[in-house]
Amino acid sequence: MRTALERTPSIVDRVFTTAEVADAERGGDRAERYAARFAAKEAVLKALGSGLGSVSLRAIEVRRAESGAPSVHLHDGASELARRRGVGGLLVSLTHTATTAGAVVVATTGAGGTAAADGADRGGGG
Repeated sequence: MRTALERTPSIVDRVFTTAEVADAERGGDRAERYAARFAAKEAVLKALGSGLGSVSLRAIEVRRAESGAPSVHLHDGASELARRRGVGGLLVSLTHTATTAGAVVVATTGAGGTAAADGADRGGGG
């Protein structure tokens, strides 16, 4: 991610919501934060039985609670995909170091996890 940010700064606006950018830029290593969020977006798509390119990555928003706990909120095409797949919620775990980032996402069919589709616009409120 560090190289992608250096070579193609516009990736930030194409992939991340306004809220995600604000969180990633708040301090520490921004590349680590962006990499973890990108990993979560990819993991969400896999949990939904899809892959990169099936919906806009901005339609998958990774939020951070005051406690630091991550959550995933879906908008637009991602929300519709989750609805079609019967997903009622998503649970997410993120990890990152200076050189590696990863995420695990579990899709639930009940009310567990964060709302898979919260109806907010994908611009990234928070």
